[in-house]
Amino acid sequence: MKDLIEGILKFQREEFPKRSALFKHLATQQHPTTLFIGCSDSRVLPELLTQCEPGDLFVIRNAGNIVPAYAVQPGGVSASVEFAVAGLKVRDIVICGHSDCGAMTAVAMCKCLDHMPAVEEWLEHAGGARRISLARPHASDRARVDDMVRENVIEQLAHLRTHPSVAQALAEGRVDLHGWVYEIESGMIDALDGRTGKFVPLLEYPEVTATQAPA
Repeated sequence: MKDLIEGILKFQREEFPKRSALFKHLATQQHPTTLFIGCSDSRVLPELLTQCEPGDLFVIRNAGNIVPAYAVQPGGVSASVEFAVAGLKVRDIVICGHSDCGAMTAVAMCKCLDHMPAVEEWLEHAGGARRISLARPHASDRARVDDMVRENVIEQLAHLRTHPSVAQALAEGRVDLHGWVYEIESGMIDALDGRTGKFVPLLEYPEVTATQAPA
């Protein structure tokens, strides 16, 4: 806690004055262009990763960067998605998985989660990705987890499409979907090409999106 307080004081002393005009502008309004759905993992910082300023991203974070399919009684993720798309009118939605994801490791390696029943139930939203990944051969445990991370991004994008606000925005052509996987050690990102269903280096294919599902 001491470190956090010292960080706040440093922010107020050094960083806030540099952006005082921006914060004054943001005090009564926000117009983020992107909804970023990422994992709660402490190593994944959306604003640092994308080099965005305050007000640029509307962020949802949870274990496994999961978006449950739309239900009759929507939860917090569904409400946040709806607000971002229908209320804030974001133009892009990113679902970002990452390497060495603890949630996806638990799913891929069939780890017992009896001591964390809430986590176990939450990760059922990655059940489709789990079945696809487990059906494939993998050269190593790391390869198995990496594959699970990618399949999970694909499944969560599919879930995202079930949300009425997203479906309408897609039909009207006013939002694009993006599936990313962030490699912590290298800082590189692979992006899902919706036309092929394959992940490609974002550095080489900066225009790729996941909006168009593969035929």
